[in-house]
Amino acid sequence: MAKKPQQGQADTGLDYRWHLAHGAAEVDLTELEFALMRANEGFERWQSECLASVCDLSATGPENALLHIIRMNDRPKTIKDLARLTNRDDVPNIQYSLRKLLGAGLILRKGSGRSGVTYEVTPEGHRVTEDYGALRRRLLLAALDNLPGFAARLTEATRTLNLLSGIYEEVARTAATHRPG
Repeated sequence: MAKKPQQGQADTGLDYRWHLAHGAAEVDLTELEFALMRANEGFERWQSECLASVCDLSATGPENALLHIIRMNDRPKTIKDLARLTNRDDVPNIQYSLRKLLGAGLILRKGSGRSGVTYEVTPEGHRVTEDYGALRRRLLLAALDNLPGFAARLTEATRTLNLLSGIYEEVARTAATHRPG
């Protein structure tokens, strides 16, 4: 079944059927999932470019996110904190990213043992995150300010994405318990 145009939309004649989307609800969900993937890729590209504009480090979006989360509330974070706050379970990849940020002089590792290690930003990391925030305000937030009613849309999108995050986590657990063989 092709997706019917919504009220106020022109019928494009496009056929939205494929293996992931057989009905209208599946089409809508699949369109959202692809929009999420594209938005994530754009967001990660933005994070990398913004960071590269304020320091000499080629970092991925997730590495950049770790830097800002470590800086969040100006309190040290453990790897467990970082994994929980980013909804990640790939601890070896988080450790790799932390080594990269350590090597760049943006964070410090303090403590020892399995549970006693924390990470915090260095003065250079503080400067970089401040400069990043300023550039973000100047470019991204200025662009969003030109969109009428966008603040309310962001609030609703945040609620929806948080809800979907929980749903995806639950169905991932369910899928994991029903794997064949």
